[in-house]
Amino acid sequence: MAPMADPRNGSTKPPASGSAGAYTIDVGNFSNRLKVFYTHWREHKPDLWGASDSIAIATPPPSDDIRYLKSSTLHIWFPKKAAVLESVKRSAKDAVDADIIIHVKQKSDDVSALIDGLLNAIHSESEKPIIGRIQREEPEGKLMESWLEKLGGSNVQLSDITAGFSELFAIKDASELNCVRKAAYLTSTVMKNFVVPKLEQTIDEEKKVSHSVLMEETEKAIHDPVKLKVKLKSENVDICYPPILQSGGKFDLRPSASSNDDNLYYESASVILCALGARYGSYCSNIARTFLIDAHAKQSKAYEVLLKAHTAAINALKPGNRLSSAYKAAVTVVENEAPELLPNLSKTAGTGIGLEFRESGLTLNARNDHMLNPGMVFNVSLGFQNLQSQTNNPKTETFSLLLADTIIVVSEKPPEILTSICSKAVKDIAYSFNEDDEEQPKMESETTIAESVLSKASLNKHDISKEELRRQHQAELARQKNEETARRLAGGGSVAGNARGPMKTSSEMMTYKNVSDLPYFKEFMIQVDQKNEAVLIPIFDSIVPFHVSTIKSVTSNQDNRTSTVRIIFNVPGTPFAPHDANTLKHQGAIFLKEANFRSKDTRHSSEVVQLIKTLRRQVASRESERAERATLVTQEKLQLAGNRMKPIRLLDLSIRPAFPGRGRKLTGALEAHNNGFRYSTSKIDERVDIMYGNIKHAFFQPAEREMITLLHFRLHNHIMVGNKKTLDIQFYVEVMDVVQTLGGGRRSALDPDEIEEEQRERDRKNKINLEFQNFVNKVHDHWGQQQFRDLDLEFDQPLRELGFHGVPHKASSFIVPSSSCLVELIETPPLVITLSEIEIVNLERVGLGQKSFDMAIVFKDFSKDVFRIDSIPSSSLDGVKEWLDTTDIKYYKSRLNLNWRPILKTIIDDPEKFIEDGGWEFLNLEASDSDSDASQESDHGYAPSDVDVDVESESDDEASDGESLVESEDDEEEDSEEDSEEDKGKTWEELEKEATRADRERGGESDSEEDRKWRKAKALGKSRIPDRRDSKGAPPKRAKLR
Repeated sequence: MAPMADPRNGSTKPPASGSAGAYTIDVGNFSNRLKVFYTHWREHKPDLWGASDSIAIATPPPSDDIRYLKSSTLHIWFPKKAAVLESVKRSAKDAVDADIIIHVKQKSDDVSALIDGLLNAIHSESEKPIIGRIQREEPEGKLMESWLEKLGGSNVQLSDITAGFSELFAIKDASELNCVRKAAYLTSTVMKNFVVPKLEQTIDEEKKVSHSVLMEETEKAIHDPVKLKVKLKSENVDICYPPILQSGGKFDLRPSASSNDDNLYYESASVILCALGARYGSYCSNIARTFLIDAHAKQSKAYEVLLKAHTAAINALKPGNRLSSAYKAAVTVVENEAPELLPNLSKTAGTGIGLEFRESGLTLNARNDHMLNPGMVFNVSLGFQNLQSQTNNPKTETFSLLLADTIIVVSEKPPEILTSICSKAVKDIAYSFNEDDEEQPKMESETTIAESVLSKASLNKHDISKEELRRQHQAELARQKNEETARRLAGGGSVAGNARGPMKTSSEMMTYKNVSDLPYFKEFMIQVDQKNEAVLIPIFDSIVPFHVSTIKSVTSNQDNRTSTVRIIFNVPGTPFAPHDANTLKHQGAIFLKEANFRSKDTRHSSEVVQLIKTLRRQVASRESERAERATLVTQEKLQLAGNRMKPIRLLDLSIRPAFPGRGRKLTGALEAHNNGFRYSTSKIDERVDIMYGNIKHAFFQPAEREMITLLHFRLHNHIMVGNKKTLDIQFYVEVMDVVQTLGGGRRSALDPDEIEEEQRERDRKNKINLEFQNFVNKVHDHWGQQQFRDLDLEFDQPLRELGFHGVPHKASSFIVPSSSCLVELIETPPLVITLSEIEIVNLERVGLGQKSFDMAIVFKDFSKDVFRIDSIPSSSLDGVKEWLDTTDIKYYKSRLNLNWRPILKTIIDDPEKFIEDGGWEFLNLEASDSDSDASQESDHGYAPSDVDVDVESESDDEASDGESLVESEDDEEEDSEEDSEEDKGKTWEELEKEATRADRERGGESDSEEDRKWRKAKALGKSRIPDRRDSKGAPPKRAKLR
């Protein structure tokens, strides 16, 4: 590197003949980095660059070994070929006023002469120059040894500039971050789509595979990203270090560790560690995961603590914090959760990462006071080393845990976790393969029996363990959900109030600008001017025009010889009267409310009434469409595919919602262009554009048991399809025709014609599904481009095996979960619920011998109504609970239906009270059932006092009675008056019944369990009352719910 002063001595030798090969330089990028380097050198010369006047970097020759040197890093950061440097001489001069002088060493040249030339240039700038160098790097090769020897013999002062380069490389620019993101995506994809399935297959098939073999296969997967459908060129990809796989009690958490030749150990209570790192464009990334096999309590607890500590360390990496805050946050979690594990915690929480795998000076330990800045990249790696467990097995007595992720420090946002696509949640890394019926220890067995006495008849040991795991996970979700809700409510994150906003007034309606514009009519009668949308009415020998929108209704009654036309106008102040600009302008005016006309021409009267009604309908439809369009968000313009990209087409599609108009609906074609889709038919006005940036969810549902194959899009903002405003748009093809046999009889299954027809239908269905699949694959390839990476677009396919029947709107339908949504796309209107927008789910009418239950979905936006899916078969209950638990959605169960509007209103009005009373735990009836003798207040949890009761009868007999099970206060007053009258003289039998009733209301010990549960439902007072008949079949008594 040339000295800081402007050297003008010496001449430049010509570059070696020949081309620079495949090496090219981004001149703009080179200039920017050169400016950054010189600026940093000048600003931090005394403290970070050793007060050096010149910087000399000696790069060793290439090596097959994986090593990270500052000198090599600098030559990657800057160009490294002499012939290529010729192209940036001018840009270097313009950028920092520095001359690039190239000394090309030929094989026959004397090395010492070249070195002397460099030293002379340095001495010409200062008598005692200070030369900065990287002190820790030893010279390699004759050239470097000669350079160091000459440097030691010259009259110069040497200083270490390692800290300067560490600071210089710490903050990455946009191009560097792009390389890191690509490297991290490859790393996490290899872990998720190769390593995890490989381990699962090995364990499931009980294969004997060594760690070293798994390491080699993983390394091959990194070097061939195309096989994993990662669109990165293999020549730009490399490993950061040989992948590490460890198990069987021998663990080393350092990146320099190696995979030994022992076989993978996956017996009960074993732990498997896997760490790997990939480079893209020389930029590094890292990931590490721990997998637990039939984990015991200590392993599970240690992993949960490590996961919380790792998350805390990542969340602490925010601009303005110090690097030490990450490790301190992790230590705090361990001290609070499991202080006995603190001695085994790793001494650092990771390091900076980039061109070097471990950037010196950016270690995340307790002593590093370096400030965090946006653009820094870290490998956050945390673990527990050599934990002990008493298993009497040398391969499981000692175990270690490790987690690592690559993150970017982002301004004003949480850190960006680049390797998050490979989950580290307990449910995704803990495997249970021990399903044999071995006898458990006596105490553990008794505990299990005591906890599962109610479900023993229907659950075996494996089911019990699954239910227990689910219960524990739900308890953790409840804690997290209450904390999240408390933070959101405290920060005002819940949107409350009327989402519709103020009603917009219609535009001013004008029929004629001047009196002279009125048309001339010979006859003095009611006329309709369709062109100007006016109704001309004769009043006091004058024709008065009224815009058709001012007319509320028009009717015609005919007698024997006459016809009466009655016109009612929209008058301000009447219910449902539309807002008009004229009413605001002329508030003191007198308005005509009604006009009646009698005519002998009954034919003309009927025609006028029909014309007015038709014109009103047309104007109302137009204004409604105009109002809808006024609320639309302006979309970007569709960029049609040109010569470089042929549009991807899917033909013969129908659309929902359909275009308006009568007659047979036309099919059209869906085309994928540069930035959006376009659907069009043969009609010019039937065209819809869908921008990629407006797509919230995309679904592809092939026909299996359905009649159609479809593509469905849920949008962020509404668009217009014809004159309809919609958030959902769907394109479909009917895979088979509905055919009705004219004869009415069933044909034989062995009929050759029937068999041939069924085969044709199957072929047609398979062909259509394949066409849709090819279209989706091509669009996926297009969406893989860099400009769409932030949109996170992907066609989601509903998972039929997780589906269940229910009634989301009016008709029963088959509702299917996908990876991000809960959908029903066949019936109209479609159902699309984003899972990330769900606050909690309450499963209602569960138990009590019910054949079905309901699902109430509460959204994070409390201003939205709770969405209900009714009449889900009880046989689907376990599957629904398992799906909700797997997707980390907290669910509650209740025996009755809740009236949710008053509940949400109470939460919005007083969020602090809601948080103080335990948040959503007022729905946790399981906790209240565990102690039947508890007080009534403890059973309530959080029960809003103004909650209305939604009461429905459960039997046809009760429905026919027409009486409400909930009595009003007036009824209670009447009852109290009757009771007071009856108190004057009561028989012994009546007094006995009254005493028994009073005992029951006090909750006496003699009450049955059913009575106590019934009393609790009454006390909660927020739900539908189940059918409660006594053993003799008598109807239930009327319940007073408060």
